[in-house]
Formats: sequence, structure tokens, C-alpha cells
Amino acid sequence: METLSIVTIITIAVLGSFGHCVGMCGGIVMAYSSTKIRSNWSKKAQAFSHLFYSMGRITTYVIIGAIIGFFGSVVTFNSLTNSLLLLLTGVMMILVGFSLLGKIKFLSMLEHSCSKSTLYQKTFKKLLGSDSLGSFYFLGALNGLLPCGFVYAFAIIAASTASAFYGAMVMLIFGLSTLPAMFSLGFFVGMFKQSDLRDLFIKSAAVLVLGFGVYMIFLAYQFYTGNVGPLTNISI
Repeated sequence: METLSIVTIITIAVLGSFGHCVGMCGGIVMAYSSTKIRSNWSKKAQAFSHLFYSMGRITTYVIIGAIIGFFGSVVTFNSLTNSLLLLLTGVMMILVGFSLLGKIKFLSMLEHSCSKSTLYQKTFKKLLGSDSLGSFYFLGALNGLLPCGFVYAFAIIAASTASAFYGAMVMLIFGLSTLPAMFSLGFFVGMFKQSDLRDLFIKSAAVLVLGFGVYMIFLAYQFYTGNVGPLTNISI
């Protein structure tokens, strides 16, 4: 992966996490912060709790990235399928960008919640009732399975790498980039959700997402015309 592309992914994920992710997952963070974490816990214990929660999320993202990256390698047979995969990535990112700007409801359409599932509710309730570090980790892993348009967009990028390893790396970078926002929210519950900075982060992320989407479409064209090598050698 090229340094510039990695920086772009990190920037989009960081800005988007302070905007979109705080709004999407803020409720869960506030729920476990107010229910599982005791007021008499030390700052160190609280920090480890939030860290374990985020590590659980990131683990799920990495597994998803590896699986989708593998399937991406299976379907990439020729220049046409390779370019279509990159084109899909670009279109997805552009739709996410316009959704973050509030122009369309693409993300809200994707983010139908599975929280009404009986199995999910029972597991969530059991984990919420425990204060062990392991319960924070598994709660995060469970949260990582929730439908999320922002995650879907990066999963498409993972698929376009046509590699289980690089697909996992894309989702690892994405997950680590969301850590500052979700970790901070755990300490300052509700702070970012009501902050004017959230709108700024969302708009900044939207512009970057749109630009990245256009770049991916251009890359798809370049690949289709034979101006680049195999997809596995493309630096996403």
C-alpha cells in the first residue's frame, strides 16, 4: 500500500469516526460506560475497559477484511472483473460521501439494525451485566458485527485488494483509526455527539471520501485500459 493511500484511509476513518461512528455507535458506548464501568474504578482500569472494547471491534473488522479480501481474490479473473471491483469501490465511496453530507440517505438505508434479533439481545444483555475485561472485548466484537455503511465502504476497499492479508490490513488501519473517537467518547460520554465539531468532522470526511471515490473510479479505468498491473499489485 502506498503511503499516501494509507494516509488517506486513516484521515477518512479518523474524521468519519468523530462524525458518523460517534452518532452510530455512541449509544452502545454510553450504555456500557454507564452500566459496566464503576465510579470507583481507577482511570487505568477504565482506560483498559475502553481499550478492550475497541480491540474487540477491531478484531471483528480484521476478520471481515480477511474474508472479503479472500473472496475478492476469487472473483478477480480478468481486467474486466478487476476494474468492476474498483469501480464498485469508487461508487460506494461517492454514495457514502453524499450521504455524510446529508444529500442522500444511503448510509441510513444500509444501517438497518440487527439489534432486534433475540440472540443478539440475549448476548448483549449478558455481556452488559458483566464487568470483566473479557466482557468488554466480546461486547466490542459483537458491536463490530452490527450493519454499518461506513464499515461496508471500507470492506469494499478490502475486497478490491484481492488479498486476505491486505484486506485484513485495510480493516485493521480503519479500526485503529476509529480508536481515538470511540476511546474518547468512553471518557467523555455525549461530548462529541452534541458538539459542533461533529458537523465539521463529517463534512471534512465527506469531501475526502468523495475524492477517494473519484480516484478509485479513475484507477478502475486505468486498470481496464491496461495501464496498471495485476490488481494484487495495486497499492490501495
